[in-house]
Amino acid sequence: MTLTNQDVVELTAWRRKLHQHPEISNEEEKTAEEVVNFLADTGPDKVLTGLGGHGVAIVYDSGKAGPTVMFRSELDALPIHEVSGVSHSSLVPGKSHMCGHDGHTAILAAMGRQLGRKRPAHGRVVLMFQPAEETGNGAAGVVVDPRFGGIAPDLAFSLHNLPGVPFGEVRVKAGVVNCASRGMRIVLEGKTAHSSMPETGVSPMMAVSQLMPALPALGNGTFADDEFGMVTVTHVTMGEAVFGIAPGNAEVWATLRTRRDERMADLCAAAETLVKKIAGQQRLSARYDYHEIFVASVNAPDAVEHLQRALNEEGIAHGEDDLPMRASEDFGLFGHSAASAMFFLGAGEQHPALHNPDYDFPDDLIPIGSRIFMRTARNILD
Repeated sequence: MTLTNQDVVELTAWRRKLHQHPEISNEEEKTAEEVVNFLADTGPDKVLTGLGGHGVAIVYDSGKAGPTVMFRSELDALPIHEVSGVSHSSLVPGKSHMCGHDGHTAILAAMGRQLGRKRPAHGRVVLMFQPAEETGNGAAGVVVDPRFGGIAPDLAFSLHNLPGVPFGEVRVKAGVVNCASRGMRIVLEGKTAHSSMPETGVSPMMAVSQLMPALPALGNGTFADDEFGMVTVTHVTMGEAVFGIAPGNAEVWATLRTRRDERMADLCAAAETLVKKIAGQQRLSARYDYHEIFVASVNAPDAVEHLQRALNEEGIAHGEDDLPMRASEDFGLFGHSAASAMFFLGAGEQHPALHNPDYDFPDDLIPIGSRIFMRTARNILD
């Protein structure tokens, strides 16, 4: 159940290769090929590609009856220009692994090496290399793929590295660990006019100026409250970038966030009512649509118990501090059909934050993460 020194060297080099060649959400074709090629010599019993886009599922089957246990990582990078200065920095301008998905992928690959040497005693392990986590459509695409039904897990586990937490420590708890969220794009349409005669048109300016504070004001409750809701305006555009035309259209983008999926429906309804009211007052037509939809990630108590047992047996410190998190994570969708749990692995208290341009995944987390996952798998299936 342990990696050799050579394994660690090779996994580290491979992680850095992935880091140098990032692919953003829904573009992870070459990254997926890297996964398949890297694990080919482990002799998997089944390999599924193109799941939910560019997802890969690699299955290690005991050939005996038992549960299916899935471990998931993400393949996608971010549209961020890297400034970390590390020798293996991104070679793709404007794209980089600033969330550590390259490291998570290496942790699952480490499991593949060990499972290739020794299958579980019963049941099977599915290593799910999921695409498009950052945009929220990756897990959804995987789940609706007809082939997923053939490997659908009874238990599902995932991890995410977490800067700000002491290196190698774990945060895990039952219940909500990541918020539900979705992006709301609001389109306002009026009528353009000459900038010397704005009264002859219908400008969205006043509606935009009202929506920018009114949307965040829909939020309520403290984060510790199940009724918590939050709205963040993220982008605004209005008219053309010229001086001679009074604007006739605008867009306001906002992210809606709640602890519970049920609360999200209420928050969306409130935002829609607000948009209709303000647009009507300003003689504008309005429409809206939703993007990057994440359900809440809710850890099942029995799945958490499996993780806590593994952590205790491996002597890894763990607690519930820092949870739940306001950030979203599309792993939550797997929890709608399986007992699932996600834990957070400390990247160091002073480590650059996720999505920062100077972030880089700490390679020394690879053996730690794989130890936790492997102990969990062996406890369940051996």
